[in-house]
Amino acid sequence: MEIEEAIKRAKQNDQKAFNYLLHNYWDKVYGFQLKRIQNENDAEDITIQTFSKAFDKIETYDSKYAFNTWLITISKNIHIDIIRKQKNSIKQAISNSDDNAVYQVVDETPSVEDKLITEQNLAKLLRDIKKLKPHYQEVINLRYFQELSYKEISDELKEPINNIKVKLLRAKKLLAEIIQKK
Repeated sequence: MEIEEAIKRAKQNDQKAFNYLLHNYWDKVYGFQLKRIQNENDAEDITIQTFSKAFDKIETYDSKYAFNTWLITISKNIHIDIIRKQKNSIKQAISNSDDNAVYQVVDETPSVEDKLITEQNLAKLLRDIKKLKPHYQEVINLRYFQELSYKEISDELKEPINNIKVKLLRAKKLLAEIIQKK
């Protein structure tokens, strides 16, 4: 399958085309992010978000640009958004001894309300996860509740790692749709 053909078929929601594109471009996007942020887990998360967003918006892809360039641009924008969110969540504390010295301190302590909301949301989330097909439930459980790496999930389920990534991507998308319907 050629790239142009895969893109055309992906625009028609062909899962094999999505898998083909993911397989062909994963290393390029992941490598780009790894060079940028030098953290394997964060690079992998951003790469997954990149493909998720790209596949959601595949119909907006303009063939006068290289597909690789389009993916890298999406990846770059996701990383910039993450940095912006991190900066907005940081409280700045000014030192008493030096008025010009500024330190960035992250306030990560959850309030009592946050804990209560988290507990209630977890119960709702578990109910929503049970609405997914069993193979999607399993991959979400392994990744987010047992905190296994993609490699460990791949070994456990005896499936290629790219299949695990795609399955997790679909599971998260379906779960988001279930949550939004409420």
